[in-house]
Amino acid sequence: MRTLRGHQWPLVGWLVVVWVLLWGNITAANVITGVVVAVVLCLVFPLPPLDLGLRIHPVGLTRFAAFFLVDLTVSGLRTAWQTLSPGSLPCAVLAVRLRCPGDLMLAATAIAVSAVPGSAVLEVQRSTATLFVHVMGSDSEEARDGVRRLESLVVRAFGTRSEIAALETGDAS
Repeated sequence: MRTLRGHQWPLVGWLVVVWVLLWGNITAANVITGVVVAVVLCLVFPLPPLDLGLRIHPVGLTRFAAFFLVDLTVSGLRTAWQTLSPGSLPCAVLAVRLRCPGDLMLAATAIAVSAVPGSAVLEVQRSTATLFVHVMGSDSEEARDGVRRLESLVVRAFGTRSEIAALETGDAS
């Protein structure tokens, strides 16, 4: 006989909410039938436990948020100035190999890099943990350092102990 595991109860709750919303009003009968339907669905189609590897470190999150807001502001002003200035605008496409190849850290770093004005992630090579980044108006080495600094902040805000250790040792494990 199958039983519900602890990680399935939030799904049961969400399915009940969806069930009640589909019926359009909150009644005891809708809630009870929603619970029955949700439990049956979770027993018939069980989901495996999902560990994203996401850990929230308050100090790291604060540092990331502060740096990210400053970086957004400075990059936005720099990009506006470069766009409005006459003359050619130096641009480059850089390959930046990240030190933490985990999917979550790779995706979070790519999103953070893309959100900064003047840069865009063109491709993510998952097998080598490499981001191909288009940067506008900055030195190539400065841009690479900026991506690595952002990766470090993301990992220190959301990474596991092993990912933070990989940053400190410089390993790309």
